[in-house]
Amino acid sequence: MADRAEARERARGRIEVRGESFEGYNKPKRTPDHPEKSHAVLAKDGEEAKLIRFGQQGVSGAGSNPQSGEQKARQRSFKARHAKNIAKGKMSAAYWADKEKW
Repeated sequence: MADRAEARERARGRIEVRGESFEGYNKPKRTPDHPEKSHAVLAKDGEEAKLIRFGQQGVSGAGSNPQSGEQKARQRSFKARHAKNIAKGKMSAAYWADKEKW
């Protein structure tokens, strides 16, 4: 029964997982109502799919184009601190935080 509902959602271009609706796999979205995490993504690598929440609520990253030296330093520190986890790929929260927030 759940397989049919999931197939219907996929046909409409939306995937429902644990009460969250996603436009597709590997497409992060903001979660402003979540108490702790600012973003969520339904990550898929091969046959494995997993809901990943990442980013601290209320804290911004350095952005895609850091302006000040302080922002650039924050960005470098984040990338250095989480390099091992970012390298794990799509199935890690650090990968998505690096891609989306930093």
